[in-house]
Amino acid sequence: MMLIAGTIPSKALPLTTGKAVIDGDSLMVNGHRIPCTQGTSAMVSAALQTTEYLKVEAPQVLLVGDTGKGNGSRQMYEYLIENVQKLTPEVLALHYCLPDMALTRRLCEAVKKCAKRPFMIADAASMYAAKAAGLAPEFDIFTPDATEMAFLADREATHPAYIARHLFDIDVKQTPKLVATAYQYKNAAKLLLVKGATDYIVRNGEILATVSEPDVPMLEPIGGTGDTITGMVSAFVHAGLEPHEAAIIAARANRTAGKLAQATPATRVWQIIHQFPAVFKENLCQWSGVCINP
Repeated sequence: MMLIAGTIPSKALPLTTGKAVIDGDSLMVNGHRIPCTQGTSAMVSAALQTTEYLKVEAPQVLLVGDTGKGNGSRQMYEYLIENVQKLTPEVLALHYCLPDMALTRRLCEAVKKCAKRPFMIADAASMYAAKAAGLAPEFDIFTPDATEMAFLADREATHPAYIARHLFDIDVKQTPKLVATAYQYKNAAKLLLVKGATDYIVRNGEILATVSEPDVPMLEPIGGTGDTITGMVSAFVHAGLEPHEAAIIAARANRTAGKLAQATPATRVWQIIHQFPAVFKENLCQWSGVCINP
């Protein structure tokens, strides 16, 4: 079982668990309609498209509303800490939340008590909390963008807002150097998928692959297109692909979906997500050897 946990920017959404389904430009979870704009909803939607195409079990989700005050985030963490051993997820993917180092430590301790340790993936604020708590090596995959990579490489920073250099001063060409520094300080997961103009797939400090084609610059201003990569990576790992292979394919698929959607700055992320089945049908067998009969 794969479990995706994260918050939604809503005051109205209570702690909600179960299966999600895509309904046009939204997610439906236990009667709750969640717009697929960006963040956790985009990640879940991408994972759903991927698992459906691969004909594997759809992810379970743990979602809660949080508009920045942290109450929903704490509910999410406490639920996971209390229940992760009973849920026994094979893949646990953590996404948007208010970063909380103490709760992240407690969650990692609870995970260690599982009969079988889940494969741990973190993006966004869950990744920030893991790094700040000194727990990055406990995770199997981080999916930072180029500026988040600068945060991971900063020995002291506890949040991207507090990195030593200004975000706008970061040269994405420095990604390999930032990667090396992050591993030196033990601030990186076992595998990194660094998202940017060129995507870097890195394992234990070694750059295994880069993905830069197709080049679709118009994906950059569309909110949620980094979250979709994380959703696909999680689903591909859940389906049994090797982590580095899952990362390479997710990076390629996201770019190809953007090209297929003829993305512009006005394109919505759900329009990209709806292209994934066509992308997989056309390319997945060639990219990975995973060939799905119609």
